[in-house]
Amino acid sequence: MISFKNSIKKIVTFCAVAFVYLFFYIPLAVLVTFSFNSMPFPSPWTSFTLMWYQELFSTPYVWYALWNSFIIAICATFLSLALSLALVYMRLFRRKSSMVESFFSLFYVNLIVPEVVLGVGLLTFFVLCSVPLGLMTLIVAHTVLGLGFAVPLINGRFAELDIRLVEASLDLGATVHQTFFSIIVPLLRPTIIAAGLLVFIISFDDFVLSYFCSGTSVQTLSLYLLSMLRTGISPTMNALSTLLLLLSSILVFVFCWTTFSSKAQE
Repeated sequence: MISFKNSIKKIVTFCAVAFVYLFFYIPLAVLVTFSFNSMPFPSPWTSFTLMWYQELFSTPYVWYALWNSFIIAICATFLSLALSLALVYMRLFRRKSSMVESFFSLFYVNLIVPEVVLGVGLLTFFVLCSVPLGLMTLIVAHTVLGLGFAVPLINGRFAELDIRLVEASLDLGATVHQTFFSIIVPLLRPTIIAAGLLVFIISFDDFVLSYFCSGTSVQTLSLYLLSMLRTGISPTMNALSTLLLLLSSILVFVFCWTTFSSKAQE
């Protein structure tokens, strides 16, 4: 009787999980399928074509917005990782300071505060400081967002390291600088890669901060897609979304692979 109840629970759990996954992924399957349809959506399937992909590659505005998104995401990722490592270096140098520990907790606010509030706050700050909105303000805004993910990940991994390795390096005559780049950074490398991929994906897909901090001179891919939606759904959006889905899948795969390799090293 107990085994029968357990079997029923497993079946119900499997069906519930399968329903949730189907609910989320069937729209993506429809999007990818109709990106190869010769008729624009929501027309029924007629025949296979690559016409929308050819039209996509011949539209310069899409690639301009895509290039801006790539530049912003790469710069935000680099700055987020560099600042995170600088904070870890500061913690290594002043590892007994309670002020440093309290300072790290400030970066968890980005995970709690709604992104709309963060966008309005950054926009107000830029206007108050008379900073013209454009590419630089977008990079700063996305870096602030990325620090909320990079700092907790890298700092959490640093806190798990064996402090005896640092003490042994310092006792053997190595400086803090040498210890950091020869001992700490190699041990943090899988987490750095994983955090970088996560920040890049979040920055590349971000819409809220881009909407508030872009101004009129710069257009990211998310803002371009919004402008296309206002004028009507174009089949080239399906083609573009399919390519972005492929790119995101590759990045997620690399992120998971680095995460698993980091756990394997432990």
